[in-house]
Amino acid sequence: MTMPYANVNGIRLYYTDGGTGVPVLFVHGWGTSGRVWDAQVADLAADHRVVTVDWRGCGRTDRPAAGNTFAANAADLLELMDVLALDRALLVGNSMGAAFVLEAALQSPERVAGVMSIDGPGHWPSQGMTDTLPPLRTALSVDRAATVTDWVPQWFGPAADPDLAPQTVRRILQSSPFIDELFADLAVYDPREALGRLMVPAVFAHGRLDSQVPLEVSRTLAELAPYGEFHAIERAGHMPHQEQPAMVNALIRAVLARLATEGALTSGESPCP
Repeated sequence: MTMPYANVNGIRLYYTDGGTGVPVLFVHGWGTSGRVWDAQVADLAADHRVVTVDWRGCGRTDRPAAGNTFAANAADLLELMDVLALDRALLVGNSMGAAFVLEAALQSPERVAGVMSIDGPGHWPSQGMTDTLPPLRTALSVDRAATVTDWVPQWFGPAADPDLAPQTVRRILQSSPFIDELFADLAVYDPREALGRLMVPAVFAHGRLDSQVPLEVSRTLAELAPYGEFHAIERAGHMPHQEQPAMVNALIRAVLARLATEGALTSGESPCP
């Protein structure tokens, strides 16, 4: 497993790259890092090329004061794919990272085999959080540590390993406060109309117990995408890949198997509906 840096759009982007075979690129959510995908890497790297990335401001990647936008992060992903020669990859993103992979696929559908959104925000923040996002941003600016410590445990369902919440808090508090600018994009983000142009397979998975983004958001997005499908992850909150990794790994493998059968992993053509 290599752990180098890539020079991407003027910053050094930290990534891991291991295994051989069909590529899968994993993109974490707000403030965490590629380490949230450890269980997926351990499983899939045996027979796939598995890449994780710490996006700008997070983990070991550079922390620029500017460029903390959805568009910049999607552009970073596409540039990283060029640097690593990732052709026809499955892009998997959680939470805010799910928005990044959707935007990357909408920009360059010919370069990806499919996308998988895990508890992505969709239109919920711009439609259902108009009263809560501004106070959250204020609280983060006033006392970041206390706000994150109080908020993050709500991300996990009751069956989650109790170590996950404090571990996530530590990772977020180690990230750059510049990433909080992403909440400005989140407050106006609504991919519903654009999803009609997403001409690649799109899987929307969602923790049944997610308290942050309603389950119906992912179901709605799946219905709008031409090749969309929806899956509920039982006994999981906002972070199913960490809470129920075996279920998520099995779903990813099923998606990869279906893409291979449909030929989406080796051609630029859209699959049959």
